[in-house]
Amino acid sequence: MHLIPLPALSDNYIWLLHDDTGDAIVVDPGEAQVVEDALVANGLQLRAILLTHHHLDHIGGAAALASQHDVPVYAPDDGRITATTHPVADGQRIELAAPRVEFDTIAIPGHTLSHVAYVGAGIVFCGDTLFSLGCGRLFEGTPAQMLASLDHLSTLPEDTLVCCGHEYTQANGRFAHAVEPANAALTARCQEVDQLRAQGLPTVPVSLASELATNPFLRVDSDDVSSWCEHHDGRGDRVARFAALRHAKNTFAA
Repeated sequence: MHLIPLPALSDNYIWLLHDDTGDAIVVDPGEAQVVEDALVANGLQLRAILLTHHHLDHIGGAAALASQHDVPVYAPDDGRITATTHPVADGQRIELAAPRVEFDTIAIPGHTLSHVAYVGAGIVFCGDTLFSLGCGRLFEGTPAQMLASLDHLSTLPEDTLVCCGHEYTQANGRFAHAVEPANAALTARCQEVDQLRAQGLPTVPVSLASELATNPFLRVDSDDVSSWCEHHDGRGDRVARFAALRHAKNTFAA
């Protein structure tokens, strides 16, 4: 299987996954033309569409692509996603014949209440829940829901490739470094990210192992992150620490 991040809109990634025979799926197509161009350029045939949540920058091109290619659209059971042909739920397995791949659906509420992730082929397509060095804003869910979703994603094999929906890594890294300035793995990751962006290259996918070592939102139980939270209105349990982190990120400027 071959994975292609397609930059779209201002800072989105649409994910294209294909096999050696040219069969492809697309995840979160916020616009259709970017996908059409990539299919032609790579000699691919679209076979299915996967959507993680209802925001327009993730579904905006789904209806047009589904109509043009006559393919199924897998998405959360949410009336705001009108292109859906196959609603999915937590714990459901999607089995595709071409490309031959299976995905397990995980409910990960927080950014939105119906948000899901798709796990398969050593990849997690996690939309706007988990970003490299960060996490999504809580537009609909609670801190407890979002933390539980991140906890769930954290249990995946550490070599899983994290495929998120936006190129936010550089800005996320500045906040993460403010929280954990002594984290050597984080410093190295931020340097790598700066080099990639200077070359106009994506900073994702990234291994879950890297995120567990560097992402403060996955590290609310670590000593340094816990200590930082206690000095930023995050005294109490781990949900309170997470809420303090997320609130601080919302207003962080660097």
